[in-house]
Amino acid sequence: MQERQIDIAAPEGPMPTFVVHPDGAGPFPVVLFYMDAPAMREELHDMARRIASEGYYVLLPDLFYRFGVIRFPRRTPKARAIWRTAMEHMSNAEVMADTQAMLDFVDADPAARGGTLGCIGFCMSGRLVVSAAGTFPDRVAAICSMYGVGIVTGKPDSPHLLAPRIKAECYLAFAETDETVPVYVIPTLRAALDEHGVNYRLDVWPGTHHGFSFPARDIYHEHTAQQCWRIFFDLCARRVRAA
Repeated sequence: MQERQIDIAAPEGPMPTFVVHPDGAGPFPVVLFYMDAPAMREELHDMARRIASEGYYVLLPDLFYRFGVIRFPRRTPKARAIWRTAMEHMSNAEVMADTQAMLDFVDADPAARGGTLGCIGFCMSGRLVVSAAGTFPDRVAAICSMYGVGIVTGKPDSPHLLAPRIKAECYLAFAETDETVPVYVIPTLRAALDEHGVNYRLDVWPGTHHGFSFPARDIYHEHTAQQCWRIFFDLCARRVRAA
């Protein structure tokens, strides 16, 4: 496996980014991995390595770069207050501009295969992968949102409003118990995707809580987490690797 830490020239300055892909010259099909709210950490690097081990070139950017270097050694109430503030001040449009910078970077790297790609996001980044599918419909062929937050809002930039533009196949996994996802989100999202003929699968996994994919957390649900990984890899094999 080859990995490196690089800075991508993003709209608001250098965006630190973890890059990992299999050994060899490539080019390898690309997956953009959007981080969750607790920011960059080795836990996410390990997930990126897992995706790369399936044969992909993975880009994991520090989306909080515009606020400086933010790291959380522990999940505490003070840490949550900081990352919630950062989330609230990071717009979908800003991250889509960052995504264009990522696309420009992978298009210039011989190790990365051009053309269509996949996206995965957890928690905060559920809204971002849906936004990416709607903003870059000719590039994003597959997305996976794991217990995504903010996919349906009352704001003009609500990602679900991009459903008419989405060409990607979408997988949306939700936890059965999740106070960050209001009750109206799933039916509204289903209605928008159905109305516009989006190819999607949406699962609400019984017995799970928000964050169930992370092994280091008490609410880790191994069986469901592994099923979701397999669904994602199958999706990417069909829509990204085979493209």
